[in-house]
Amino acid sequence: MAEVRFEAVRKAFGDHTAVDDVDLAVADGEFVVLLGPSGCGKTTLLRCLAGLEAVDAGRVLLGGTDATALPPRKRGIAMVFQNYAVFPHLTVFENIAFGLRMQKEPKDVVAEQVASSASLLHIEELLDRHPAQLSGGQRQRVAVARAIAARSEVLLMDEPLSNLDALLRMEMRAELKRLLKDLALTTLYVTHDQVEALSMGDRVAVMRDGRIVQVDSPLAVYDRPADMFVGSFVGTPPMNLLDASVVTGVDGAGPEVRLGGGSFPYPGADADALAGRDLVLGIRAENIAVHHEPGPGLVQARVLVLEPLGAQNLLTVQAGDDTLRVATRADAFPAPDSDLWLGIDPAHVRWMDRTSRTALTLA
Repeated sequence: MAEVRFEAVRKAFGDHTAVDDVDLAVADGEFVVLLGPSGCGKTTLLRCLAGLEAVDAGRVLLGGTDATALPPRKRGIAMVFQNYAVFPHLTVFENIAFGLRMQKEPKDVVAEQVASSASLLHIEELLDRHPAQLSGGQRQRVAVARAIAARSEVLLMDEPLSNLDALLRMEMRAELKRLLKDLALTTLYVTHDQVEALSMGDRVAVMRDGRIVQVDSPLAVYDRPADMFVGSFVGTPPMNLLDASVVTGVDGAGPEVRLGGGSFPYPGADADALAGRDLVLGIRAENIAVHHEPGPGLVQARVLVLEPLGAQNLLTVQAGDDTLRVATRADAFPAPDSDLWLGIDPAHVRWMDRTSRTALTLA
C-alpha cells in the first residue's frame, strides 16, 4: 500500500508560515495535483513529504506508517524536479541508472529497468548521449525515466513541465497521464498551471497562503468552487463574480436576480433563502448566451474588447458597474462599443457570500 496522509502538517521559515495545518489523504494509486499561485506552500508540502524539509508540527504517513522522522532515503519516494536535475557528466543510461545503483541493485536488474523506463518515455535511442546533446523535452523525459526506474510506490513531481514550450508541454501532459495510469503510482504533482491540474489529476487540491481551500475532482473544482478565490483562480478565463441580489416575486411575478445592467428570472427553489442576502453571483463565460437584440430576462452590456481564440471568441463587456468575460461563437465579431444582451443560465450560477467570500450551501 502506498497511501499518503498529511495530518495537521505545519512548516514555517522564520516568521513566515509556508504550510499551515494541512490535512490531506491520497489513496493508493491516486493522482492528486497541488494547485495554487507561487508562494502558496505547495512545493514546501511536497518537500515535507519527501523528507527534504522537517515539519514543525503534525505527521506525514506513508502506507499507514509514520514517516515524519524518516530520512529521505528510507521513505521509498521518487521525485522529479522543475529543473530536471540530470547529471551533465553522465550519459542518459547512467542518469536513469543512478538511483538503482545507489540501491546496489544487480547489473542485470539495472539494465532491465533502465531499458524498460527508457522505452516507456520513448528515449531508448538516447541512452548513449549526454544531457548537453538533448533538448529540454528530452532532458525532462530522462528525469521522469530515472524516477520511475527506481520502482518507488510514491512519485512526487514539482512543476516538471514548466520549462517546456507550450506545444511540448501539451504533448508531455498526455504522455504523463497515460504513463502514470499504466504504472498505478501514487502521485502528487505540483503546478500553478490550471490546465495541467484540470486535465491530469484524479483530484485537485487548491492551495492558498499555506492552506488547502478545496479538494475535489477537477470538474467539481471548476464548476463548484468553494470560494471566490478558487473561482477567480481556476479557469481561463476565470469565473465572473458579480454583485447581485435576489428579490422574491411581487404582484404575482416570480423571483428574479438583479445585477448591473438588468435582471433575469430566477426559478431556483432557493430564491427565498437568498432574498435579502449580501450576494456575489459566480458564472462561467461559457454559461452566458449572447443576444444581439433586447428581450425579456436579458442583461444589457457594452462590448469593450474582442479576443479571437480560434475555437471561440472571448468578449470583455461592461454590464452596469461590472466587467465580465463572455464566450461566443468563433464567427461572431461584435464591434467594440456596440451593445448586446446577455442571457445568464440560472442552473450554472454559483452563489457566494460577500462577507465570508465562500460559496453558499442552501437546502
